[in-house]
Amino acid sequence: MIGNLIGPEIKELIHSRNFTALREVVSDFSPADIAELITDLHDEDQAVVFRLLPHGLATDVMEYLDADAQQLVLKAMGREDAARILNDMSADDRTALLEELPGSAVAQLLTLLSPEERAVAQALLNYPEGSVGRLMTPDFIAVRANWTIGEVLGYIRSHGSDSETLNVIYVTDEQGRLIDSVRIREFLLRPLETRVEDIHDSGFIALAATEEAGVAVERFKKYDRNSLPVIDFEGKLLGIVTVDDMLDVQEEEATEDIQKMGGMEVLDEPYMEVPLLGMVRKRAPWLVVLFLGEMLTTVALSQYEHEIQKAALLAMFMPLIISSGGNSGSQASTLIIRAMALGEVHLRNWWEVIHRELFSGVLLGGILGLVGFCWIEGSSLFSSIYGPHHFLLALTVAFALLGVVLWGTLTGSMLPMILRRCGLDPAASSAPFVATLVDVTGLVLYFSLAVFFLKGTVL
Repeated sequence: MIGNLIGPEIKELIHSRNFTALREVVSDFSPADIAELITDLHDEDQAVVFRLLPHGLATDVMEYLDADAQQLVLKAMGREDAARILNDMSADDRTALLEELPGSAVAQLLTLLSPEERAVAQALLNYPEGSVGRLMTPDFIAVRANWTIGEVLGYIRSHGSDSETLNVIYVTDEQGRLIDSVRIREFLLRPLETRVEDIHDSGFIALAATEEAGVAVERFKKYDRNSLPVIDFEGKLLGIVTVDDMLDVQEEEATEDIQKMGGMEVLDEPYMEVPLLGMVRKRAPWLVVLFLGEMLTTVALSQYEHEIQKAALLAMFMPLIISSGGNSGSQASTLIIRAMALGEVHLRNWWEVIHRELFSGVLLGGILGLVGFCWIEGSSLFSSIYGPHHFLLALTVAFALLGVVLWGTLTGSMLPMILRRCGLDPAASSAPFVATLVDVTGLVLYFSLAVFFLKGTVL
């Protein structure tokens, strides 16, 4: 929003080469707002604005830029400036930048780091992609259990400037194993001579470095934390993960789920940066699968060819039946996928879900069936479009809607749970996939009811 408001002013200052005024303008804003402003500028102007920033502010802004803007400004900077920025960036944000780059570029940037920072960067990059280890930062405060609170506060004053957060202080033993995590308020509210061992209870929550980032998101939500410690298999404290990293992970996972629910493969890059052929490759396979699934409807229709020829009226309601079943299935699928993602529904709740969706399907199908019945019968009072057997046709449509909506609801709610039970991603049971599945069965149900109700009349 800020970038949109002051963009014209910034562009005018860049065009007029008034760098002094430009520096004064951009320096008045927060790092996040400056990053938004830079992102909204043309590529050549982004580097111009970034180079004007004071070093400390430039480092903060770099951490808010997206990967493309980070790479662009790094290329435009001199080797010395790039090295200073990379060395001062927080370890987790620097890892996020490096993992977006090709191997050759990563190797080149690693040479710009100090030996200490290079060791940290390489250690984090050695963890599996998508793991907690890639997200953690080694910048934290750890104290000993036998220290007094006075000693702890003195240590924080001398070493706390480099810490990612001071909200929580970690207690470790001589081997670096995590003993507890203590909120800073406990140190601030106790007498200075109190020992750490007198206030900690060893009831900490920790993450394993090799755990998937999605697991960490659930842990943050469950325990309502701003940061969590990361340990190895021996219990040694390796680093911490903060809630801002979890927000990025959650956004990425939500994007992947939405794309899967749309009936396509997950995009590896932002939409505008995906090549045309790459976009086609991501979307074509699912479209082919769905197309082949819909081809089954022609098989189903061929079985009722004579019935359609005898009663062309039946064809008028085919789109109605198909769409109603697909819509109900899509609704149920979306609800269950999201509920599972939020932890509101688990596999053990499958019977409760069936129970709820069974009654929901009956009620929803009954409502649509009643609407369809009233429409046909109401229209027959003023028109003969539905013929002399309109009542039987109305019953056929009403019961078909009841059945197909019920079937769509049950299918849409159970398919995500079946996929989860098989170890697959529930989001793969996308709305188009459920709709395709329900389309075929809906047609079979519709024409079976038509034969039952209309046999001996129009059939």
